[in-house]
Amino acid sequence: MSDWTPSQHELERRQLRRRLQLRSSLIATAMTIVVFVVAGLVITGSPGWVNVKHYFFSWDDAREALPDIWDALWLNIKMFLIAEFFILIFAMLFAMARVSRTPWLMPLRIVAVVYTDVVRGIPTILLVYLLAFGMPALRLQGLPNSPFFWATVALIISYSAYVAEVFRSGIESVHPSQWASAEALGLSRGQTLRHVVIPQAVRRVIPPLLNDFVSLQKDTALASAAGVFEAVFVARDYGNYNFNYTPLVVVACFFILMTVPLARLCDWLTARMRRRELAGAL
Repeated sequence: MSDWTPSQHELERRQLRRRLQLRSSLIATAMTIVVFVVAGLVITGSPGWVNVKHYFFSWDDAREALPDIWDALWLNIKMFLIAEFFILIFAMLFAMARVSRTPWLMPLRIVAVVYTDVVRGIPTILLVYLLAFGMPALRLQGLPNSPFFWATVALIISYSAYVAEVFRSGIESVHPSQWASAEALGLSRGQTLRHVVIPQAVRRVIPPLLNDFVSLQKDTALASAAGVFEAVFVARDYGNYNFNYTPLVVVACFFILMTVPLARLCDWLTARMRRRELAGAL
């Protein structure tokens, strides 16, 4: 059997497609450069650019504040990692309670519904204020008074409600035939949920989960409202004493460097799942 070779017409079509792709890439690159150059000229040519440059883009102030910001940034990362771990656990428990059909678990279902509805309606920064200042004021024995602890708890409470709904949507997206097949094999509803449904649901909700964790990573800055000496608090403190807000721009750059890789990973996973679904549909 001889190897297939493309015809002359096919080779010409491929060459045409390459030329069109190259042309599109060149046009897109040129337009991008023009837009950014024009935007830069408009900003730097504005009457107040000199003051903005001095107060927000001072290299000397950035270099002076960088060591303190770098040290404080690890507190944001620590808060993010701790919160993420507990959010995944609590959110999955709430999601399982929401989809449970056992009459004995009706109180848990009611609690899960009320929790997700109420917590999602409260701005996260209000939870930080309420817990970081309210809980120590109660003077309960055995509970820590650390603002870091209560700010982290506030993030866990807030995001557990959102992530629980993400997990629930993933569980409910699994086709009913999966439940029926598992029951036909003699699995109980709990076993079906644990061994059949949840593994499929988790794979489906990974992209929206990553989106939530991108937001969580940024919202660790809300801890500054409770007096936690994280990166934003340090930058704001520097600005209050030196009347220069360049450190806030430095912190913003650090957050961008942390969130962009997660965002790109989310895009890659979404595209990968779309390709698999299209391949399965063919």
